[in-house]
Amino acid sequence: MKNEKSIEPGLAVIIVGNDPASRVYVNGKKKACAEIGIYSREYALPEETTQQELLDLVQKLNQDPQISGILVQLPLPSHLDETDVIHNIDPSKDVDAFHPFNVGKIMIGDFDFLPCTPAGVMELIAESGIDPAGKECVVVGRSNIVGKPQAMLLLHKNGTVTICHSKTQNLKEVCRRADILVAAVGRANFITADMVKPGAVVIDVGMNRLDNGKLCGDVDFEAVKQVAQAITPVPGGVGPMTITMLMRNTIKAAELQHQK
Repeated sequence: MKNEKSIEPGLAVIIVGNDPASRVYVNGKKKACAEIGIYSREYALPEETTQQELLDLVQKLNQDPQISGILVQLPLPSHLDETDVIHNIDPSKDVDAFHPFNVGKIMIGDFDFLPCTPAGVMELIAESGIDPAGKECVVVGRSNIVGKPQAMLLLHKNGTVTICHSKTQNLKEVCRRADILVAAVGRANFITADMVKPGAVVIDVGMNRLDNGKLCGDVDFEAVKQVAQAITPVPGGVGPMTITMLMRNTIKAAELQHQK
């Protein structure tokens, strides 16, 4: 007979307002929790929620032993301060790995959690049998959520990393050097076939909606797939991996809190 107390991971998801894309993401996270047996709780707050009301909820969840991980769905309405909210999440419950404490741990390579999308990209690369060591890796986009941590994770795997952004000169030439090209710029079909080295691995992190309502990534998939050795589709590529990594982070958070 076991004396050990079982650990039940719990995820709290906070969504403010009625952004349709955010609602899709939150529903996907709730569904994943239900499928693998993680307790989940949603807090759907009205658009006019104040900063203090949101911070009070975060502090309440920080103290809730049933909640292992806290996720605030971004973007928040413009009157709310995202940075302040992220800073108020207990780092041990920060399953998005956006808190400066966790960002610093990622920088030095001694981390508990990784940001879900970059971590999902690294899993895709590893599962495909691709080793970034010594390869030219180009990340297009420098956001705190994807671009910067993605570059750091590739560097941890001994890739030679270049980060491109709106001020990069000769972007096409830089991208064409890449053995591994990660597009995270948020512009539909931005990466075209003439920007891709033949035989490159292309990871499309973008999620854009065209005027006809169809989802597409940052990469011109149909053209680039003729050139690339491997390419991720949108939807169905990085997106499911992001949610999988969130589940992994929530379980890890529960385990770490149980050890305290």
